[in-house]
Amino acid sequence: MRILLLEDDIEIGTWVEDGLSKAGHVIDWVKDGHDAFLNATTREYDVIVLDRMTPGLDGLSVLKALRSTNNSVPVLFLTALGSVEDRVEGLDAGGDDYLPKPFAFSELLARVSALGRRPSTNSGETTSCLEVEKFQLNLLKQQCTRAGQPVPLNAKEFRLFETFIRNKGRVLTKNMLLEKVWDMNFDPTSSVVETHISRLRSKIEKPFDIELIRTIRGAGYILDD
Repeated sequence: MRILLLEDDIEIGTWVEDGLSKAGHVIDWVKDGHDAFLNATTREYDVIVLDRMTPGLDGLSVLKALRSTNNSVPVLFLTALGSVEDRVEGLDAGGDDYLPKPFAFSELLARVSALGRRPSTNSGETTSCLEVEKFQLNLLKQQCTRAGQPVPLNAKEFRLFETFIRNKGRVLTKNMLLEKVWDMNFDPTSSVVETHISRLRSKIEKPFDIELIRTIRGAGYILDD
């Protein structure tokens, strides 16, 4: 499964990430609530694990924001706030499970696995196909077509195009693209983003005489329909 983990405690985050990875899961670990919300709305996850007391947005606010977008991905709270009132508040906000700290990793793994077995009911972010300007991205087959004709994109170009479509009309900074598409922090002076955007444009814009991705000087990039 692909799991999003929001945890600002380095020791706990490292332990959880390592344990879930060894169990065969793919983990995106973030330490700030704003980053958690951005990840959750630009990628598909099987389960999200949220701490409640985090920088930026707290975990409860992240969940409320997600549910307001009709994102129903299963969410497990993993937090030191373990009173009955805290649990009720988390579950009432749309949480699916609640595990107070300290905890046994075996129990966390079992709860995460149980949530991952639930059938997804997301109507928005878990769609298998994204569309823009006659382009269709089949997320299951990782294929791009335009008006039924194949458009050959490599894995990074596909992921980049997907990120732009999911954030249509929103400016994406270079650092945001580095984190979301390359899953790591590159040297900000690296030209990897510019290079891949140029290649993507050569495949989705030039052959069809259209402009989809615009450069916003001093800010980043935006996909306009």
